[in-house]
Order: sequence, then C-alpha cells, then structure tokens
Amino acid sequence: MPITEAFMVPHPPVAVPEIGRGEQWKIHSTESAFEKVSRRIADIQPDTIIVTSPHATMYSDYFHISPGTHASGNFGSFGAPEVSFEVDYDTELVQQICDAAESAGIPAGTDGETDPRLDHGTMVPLYFINKRYTGYKLVRIGLSGFSLDVHKSLGRVIDRVASRTDKKIVVIASGDLSHCQKADGPYGYRPEGPKYDSMLMDVIKRGALSELSQFDERLLDKSQECGHRSFVILSGILHSHNVKSEVLSHEATFGVGYGIAIFRIRDDDRPAAGKEKGADAMDAYVRLARETINNFVKGKKLPDLEGLPDEMLQTRAGAFVSVHEFGMLRGCIGTISATCGSVAEEIRENAVSAVSRDPRFSPVKEDELDDLEINVDVLGEAEPVTSYDELDVKRYGVIVSNGMRRGLLLPDLDGVDTVEQQIDIARQKAGIGPSEELTLQRFEVVRHI
Repeated sequence: MPITEAFMVPHPPVAVPEIGRGEQWKIHSTESAFEKVSRRIADIQPDTIIVTSPHATMYSDYFHISPGTHASGNFGSFGAPEVSFEVDYDTELVQQICDAAESAGIPAGTDGETDPRLDHGTMVPLYFINKRYTGYKLVRIGLSGFSLDVHKSLGRVIDRVASRTDKKIVVIASGDLSHCQKADGPYGYRPEGPKYDSMLMDVIKRGALSELSQFDERLLDKSQECGHRSFVILSGILHSHNVKSEVLSHEATFGVGYGIAIFRIRDDDRPAAGKEKGADAMDAYVRLARETINNFVKGKKLPDLEGLPDEMLQTRAGAFVSVHEFGMLRGCIGTISATCGSVAEEIRENAVSAVSRDPRFSPVKEDELDDLEINVDVLGEAEPVTSYDELDVKRYGVIVSNGMRRGLLLPDLDGVDTVEQQIDIARQKAGIGPSEELTLQRFEVVRHI
C-alpha cells in the first residue's frame, strides 16, 4: 500500500529531557509538535518506519541503508547513556529498496557501514515515538553527496517499493534547518541562515515540495543546514501523491532552525485524471510513443497509426524518444533525419528502440511501465554553422561530424549549460578526438511532453 503518512522533524538532543535538563522548555513549540507527531504515529500503528537521517552512515557517491536485523544506540555522547534504544530492521523492505534502486541505476545498498549504532538524527524522533508506540520495524537511510535530483529519485524508488507491499509505512525525514541563525549559535550568524529557513518553511506550508530540489546549492552550503537532502528524498516519496501539509512548529531559539510538519496523503481526493494527463488530453506524439512502449514490452501488437493528426502522417522528420524513470534517463534513441514514411512511423520505431536497444541500459520490464516518463523530440532541418556564436544550448541541438563519424546532442538538457559542453559531449558520442577537425550543424526541435 502507499505510504500512509510522512513527517518532517528536527533532531535536537536538547529536546530530550534527560539531556536538556530544563533547557528543552526553551523550545516548547518543538516539544509540543513532537508530541503531536508521536500521537499521530501511535494512531496509525505502522508496521515500518522509514527514517532518512543526515547523521547515519554517509558517502559522497552512495546511499547507505543500514544492514542487519537489529540495531541499538544511546545518548551517552550527550551525557545521558541511560536513554537507550533497541530496534529491529525491516530486512525485507530494505532488500526491496536496494533491488529497486539498482534497477533504477541509483547507487544504494547496505555495504560499507562505518558505525552500526543508531545516530541521534534517528534516536531523537524515536524517543518521542517510543513513548506511545513501539510495534514497528525500522529502515534507516543515510544521505549522500549526490545532487538534489538524485535524492528525489531515490524517494520515488522508495515510494514505488512501498506501493507494492501490504505493509503500513510512515516516513520520518529527519533534519535540522540552518545552523547560523544567531550570533551565539553553533556557527554564528549569517544572513543566509534566516533566508534558508524562511524559504524552506514557505515551501512546506504551501505543500510545494517539488521546489525543494530547485534550491541553490550555494545557499544550502552557506546556511549550514543539515536536513535539506533528507527533505528532498521525502519530496520524491510524496511526488505522485495528493498531499496536504501542515506546519506544526518552527523556531530557532538556540541559533539552529527546527521545523516540524505533517504530510497527509489524500489520494482519494485526487482528480480522476491523476498526476498524468488523461489519454484524451495527452499530446498525440507522446501518446503514440507510450502506447508503443506499453504494447511492445507486454508482447502485444504495436498500435495502428489510424486516427492520428495529419501532421504526424504526412510529415517526414527525424525524431528522438526519451524515456526517464524516477527522474533518471532509462533510454533514448532517435534519428537525425527521416528514415520512415512519416514522423508517426519514426516515433513508433524509435520508441521500441529506446526501451529495448539502447546499449547503455537493460531492456525495460513490464513492472516499470507505470513509472516511465516519456517525451518526444521532432527535429527540424539541420543547417551549417561556422561559429560557436551561432549556437545556443537552450534553443539549438548540435550535430558534429568528421567524415562518416557523426554525433548529435539535443538542446535544453539538464547539466549542459554551455556551447562548449554541448559540442564536447556530441564529439565524444561520435568518437571524434579533441584535436580533430569538426563540421558543425545546428537544428531546432519541437518537444512533446
């Protein structure tokens, strides 16, 4: 079943009375919000709690998921060793997440644990939960140095796995906000601290979680936050759901931002069309590509071309079909110029190739179909270029050639920000060395999404 509910929480050890010794009342709003979260989780009685924590084992190029069947920890490093925890891990769900991440090309797994003890990013929220409910198993996931988009993609993988189990699951995204809110705080004061907190809490209040992956990395670094990637994973988990957010508290008494929010999934309130365009509203180019892919992967007859718009049947052009899964490329095949009698035939042929013949990826499987995002690029006529000044990475695609070797790169691609990058990637695709001469062409595309 889908994720039941999700929560954004901080992890200040001072919130634990045995550690705070009276100081916890200075963050009374946070304390009260934690109590509300714990009551809500006790009402849900989840089988499994998934916790994402910035203080679990972390690597720059790998998401670590805690291995084994059991873990323990205590607050000894904060002067309260008597406050201890014992948890059982949901080994079945851990393995399913690892397998799904591997299929999606996301480096994640249980290798490389540096410390099996529970971290305080996990234990602080569990302290409040355990006062009311302990009948759960745990999945503990660390963050990584990957981009925000990759963190969101991992969240979408987790949601996919959760939707295919019969377990009742809640998610805890553990993370503090800025650590430089006040001059006497742990990192002093920086204007980026309050700015980050204000932006973050505005996004949470509006429920605009997709904006979390668009935050400027420079702001994140200067604000000294520790939880943003945890929240971005959560945004990926909630990406396909109708979510109502409720901010319970936000304060920065000790110079560190603590924000708590509840995200209630309300899929029953979703409009009939859901998050995807309905079949009637979907662009005809994309609809043909999707129907072709679905039929091909399921071993059915490819769709007929009858009833398509005249422009698709009477026009010849090169076309690319791109397939993404969880925000990551899953296959892309296309033709620089027309090879078929119509652009509709071109799309149908390239849609089959994109999910079965892209040498970079294994063929798409039937259980992936619901998670695929598909777009179609129809190429205009290529024209010669004599100067880099005639290129624009947002507007024009580029074709580089040397003799029989040709490489193409589409316009407006993530991570391709300069003409030099665009040409270099196209050159590498063609197998043309950096010192070899190039002939350049540019083309425009009409992108259908």
